[in-house]
Amino acid sequence: MATARELGPLRGLAWSAVRRRRALLRRLGSAALLWCAGGVVGTAIAQGSFGGGAVSVGPQPRTVNEWLVRLQQGSNVPAFMGTFVVTASSGAMASARIWHVCEGNTQLERIDALSGPPRSSFRRNDEVSLLLPEAHVVRTEQREPGGRFPNLLRPGADQTAAAFYTAREEGPERVAGQETDIVWLKPVDALRYGYRIWSERRTGLVLKMQTLDDAGKVLEQSAFSEVQINPPQPVVQAQLKISGVEGWRSERIERQRTDAAQEGWRMQQGVPGFEPQGCWRRQMTAAGPTLQWVFSDGLATVSMFIEPFDAKRHVRQGVSSLGATHAMSHRWPDARGAWWVTLIGEVPLPTLQRLLDNLRHDK
Repeated sequence: MATARELGPLRGLAWSAVRRRRALLRRLGSAALLWCAGGVVGTAIAQGSFGGGAVSVGPQPRTVNEWLVRLQQGSNVPAFMGTFVVTASSGAMASARIWHVCEGNTQLERIDALSGPPRSSFRRNDEVSLLLPEAHVVRTEQREPGGRFPNLLRPGADQTAAAFYTAREEGPERVAGQETDIVWLKPVDALRYGYRIWSERRTGLVLKMQTLDDAGKVLEQSAFSEVQINPPQPVVQAQLKISGVEGWRSERIERQRTDAAQEGWRMQQGVPGFEPQGCWRRQMTAAGPTLQWVFSDGLATVSMFIEPFDAKRHVRQGVSSLGATHAMSHRWPDARGAWWVTLIGEVPLPTLQRLLDNLRHDK
């Protein structure tokens, strides 16, 4: 079994949901939360058409495509700030303070962890700096676009996800003092989770989300406990400047975009809906580079990490779960050596297993 300590560097509960992701309506982180981050959520009994058809309880219901576009537009709110709380079915809970400004095509964001070790994340579009006060370290990296809170959808979600989810509107409700509309995005198969999303009525900003299994159980919930939409931008911008890090060690996590086929990896048979979104090489350990291969159906995302097997570090095969996020680690034998493969995603375990079972190495 992989331990929570081993998964920590890859996915933190609050961060996966906020960033998502790393995660979908992922995320902090996230998402995990969340990342990652990272998920989204739903429950109820959908009645409706496959792929983009509308299911309604009110007049002029939106289609899946229209809901996804609305949720994406919500990330373009000029400014907001608030406290975001993530809870998992296990009882684990994390919270963060968020400041967010959108200036044209530039998004600026700060996330301060309010639980767990102190840390702050500053983002300018896809350039992210993580401040770790206890270690006096500033860690910077360029992350893949899409999947960040509150834009929980990956690029192309409005084209891809509509084939694998139906939509049911569930009426209005107040969240953090704001009027919202609720939509339940129900998957058409057991390879992905459902999402219930509370969207602020005027702007589309996502204020609350749940991730549900096929029995309707809430696996993870993320919500603002309080939020200010469109406060004076100078108030938010004052929090977006990095300060007080003189003398801290700077680390840059470099990654190189690559192609899985060029690295010798392929999927013998894909998992329906989960299309490759990109592949990167990272120098994460002294043993050699780690390959990160990302798959997504437009909402849910899975990251596959492939690295040379190291008997000293890679001692525990198995699965682990935290909220809606599952991880699977496996020693992958090969005629030319051995590899350690880890899959992480806010999807049911059978989805991770199918991806692992279809993995092939040609070099």
